[in-house]
Amino acid sequence: MSRPSWDKYFMEITSLVASRSTCLRRKVGAVIVKDKRILATGYNGAPRGLPHCEEIGCLREKLNIPSGEHQELCRGLHAEQNAIIQAAMYGTRIEGSQLYCTDQPCITCAKMIINAGIIKIFYRKSYPDELARKLLCEAKVEMINYESKKE
Repeated sequence: MSRPSWDKYFMEITSLVASRSTCLRRKVGAVIVKDKRILATGYNGAPRGLPHCEEIGCLREKLNIPSGEHQELCRGLHAEQNAIIQAAMYGTRIEGSQLYCTDQPCITCAKMIINAGIIKIFYRKSYPDELARKLLCEAKVEMINYESKKE
């Protein structure tokens, strides 16, 4: 039995982190890594201390909002946002780090990733947000679709 590559190892951890998600539509996990060390993790869900969608229902479902549109009409934070916030809360410097995520980041998360100084993103599933891809490319944040990557 061979050991998994570092990328496979961290991508597998994103799935475990995503299992904590309380979103009814999409369970997302994120792991911020630098020098092969996990700095922070995050999953999507309501802000601390507030009821989660699995308890009170999904506003986006009630309003029939398609994926990738009107993200502001959601009580939850995204996994990437929660990972960046966790690093900030504990004073962990993430500049120059890599983000492993179950899903490609949206435009809001892309802007936070750029400003946080994250330099590379590995993701498993695409997300319908072309502007996010464009901004990340313009900021020279490397994006790697892990599913299409050869191990």
